[in-house]
Amino acid sequence: MKLQHQLNAAFTTLLLVILTVTGFVIYSLILDLLVQDEQRQLKQKGEILVSILNEEYGAQQNVQQFSDFLQDKDLQLFLYDRKSNRVLDSTLSNRITAGLFSNNNFADDSKQLWEYGNDKYVTSRILFYPQSTGLELILLTPLKDLQAVQHNYFQRLLLVFVIGGIAVIVLSYFLTNKLVTPLTKLKWQLKKIEKRQFDSLERIQATGEIKEVEESVFEMADELQRYMKSQQAFFQNASHELKTPLMTIQGYAEGIRDRIFAEQDEEKGLEVMVNEVKRLKKIINEMILLAKLDSEQEVYQPEELAVTELIDQVLDRALPLVNEKGITIQHNVEAGATIYADQEKLLRALLNITFNGVRHATSRVAIDAKKEAGKTIISVRDDGAGIPENLIPHIFHRFVKGKNGETGLGLAIARAIVEQSGGSIKVEKSDLGGAKFVLLFES
Repeated sequence: MKLQHQLNAAFTTLLLVILTVTGFVIYSLILDLLVQDEQRQLKQKGEILVSILNEEYGAQQNVQQFSDFLQDKDLQLFLYDRKSNRVLDSTLSNRITAGLFSNNNFADDSKQLWEYGNDKYVTSRILFYPQSTGLELILLTPLKDLQAVQHNYFQRLLLVFVIGGIAVIVLSYFLTNKLVTPLTKLKWQLKKIEKRQFDSLERIQATGEIKEVEESVFEMADELQRYMKSQQAFFQNASHELKTPLMTIQGYAEGIRDRIFAEQDEEKGLEVMVNEVKRLKKIINEMILLAKLDSEQEVYQPEELAVTELIDQVLDRALPLVNEKGITIQHNVEAGATIYADQEKLLRALLNITFNGVRHATSRVAIDAKKEAGKTIISVRDDGAGIPENLIPHIFHRFVKGKNGETGLGLAIARAIVEQSGGSIKVEKSDLGGAKFVLLFES
C-alpha cells in the first residue's frame, strides 16, 4: 500500500472517529439542553398565567373561573390541588390525565419527567399566591416533540459533518499528494544512484524535513561518486605502482636467466631486484595498513598522550634521516599539551609528515605544538620548494606524490590516523618558504 494511500486512510479513519464521538456527544447533549430550555419556557408561561389569574380574579380563587380561562389557552396543563391531592382541571384528555395521575406522584416536586405508557412529559410547576391555597399550575410538553426537534437538528448537523468531512478528505488528498510527491521523486533519484547514474541526478523541490533528506541524499551521492572515482584512481595508481617494480624484476630475472648480462651486470641486476622487492613489499604493507586504518576501529587503542613525549619520540626516530640530509630540525612544544589518541598510530602519522618535510627541506624543519582555544595544534614546517598549487587539494589522496616522493601512501596514512583520532589535518604554505602541515585535535 502506497504511503499516500496509507496517510489518507489513517487521516480518514481518525476523522470518522472524531466525528462519530463528537456526533454522539452532541446528540446526547441536545436533548438535555432542549429539556432544560423547555422547562424554562414552561416556567415563564406558567408564571405569566398565574400572574394574570391572580390579577384577574384576585383572592377569590374560583376554580371554575380558572378552568374557563385556561381552556382557552393552547397549552397542556393541570390545575392541581396540593391539599386534597387531586386534579381540579386539565386541558388533556381524561384518559391521559388519569394515566399520568395514577403513574406519577403529583406531590413529588423533584420529578421533572412524568411517564404514561411509552410517552414521557417534561413538566414545570408554579404555585398560586398565596401558597396557602395549595393550588398549583402544572404545564407539560411531550418529550417526543423535543426528540423530533433533536432528530431534525442532528440530521442537519450530520449533513454539515458529511460535507465538511468530504471537503477535509479532499484537502488531505492534495496535501498528502504534495507531501508524498517529493518522496516519490526522491525514490527515483535513489534508483539512479543505485545504478550509478550520477550525471542524470535532478534536484527536487521540497520543504522542511523532506528538503533536509533530499540534501542529505545528494550529499551522499556526491560523496559516493567521489569515493568511486578515488577507488578507481586508487586501483589505477596501485596497478601502476605495483607493475613498475614487477616489470623491473621481471626484466632483470629474464636477462639473468638467458645469460645476456655480464657477471658484473648480473650482480647489479640482483641488487636492483632486491631493492625493488623491498619497495614492493613496502607498498603492499602500507596498502594493507591503510585498509585497516579505514575499516577496522579495533586497531586503535586511544589513551591520553603528552605531546612533549610524542615529539621527543619523533625527533629520536627522525635523527638518522636528518643527519643523512644534513639539515637541522627545531622544535617548540608548549608544556601541558595533551592528545587523546593511539600512541603508536599517531607517532606513525607524525613520522610520515616529518620524514616528508625532511626529504623536501633545504636546510631546516620546525615542529611546533601549542594549546589554543581548547584545542591542541601541531605544525610541521620546512623551507623546501613547497607543494605545487594544483597538487594541494589531492596531496592526502593515495598514490599522490610530489617530487622526491616515495610510495605516495605516507600522507594518506597520516590523514587516516589523524581523522580516526578525532582530529583534522591540512596543508598550507609555510612562512619558511616550503610546506606547512597543521594537525588539530580536541584537548
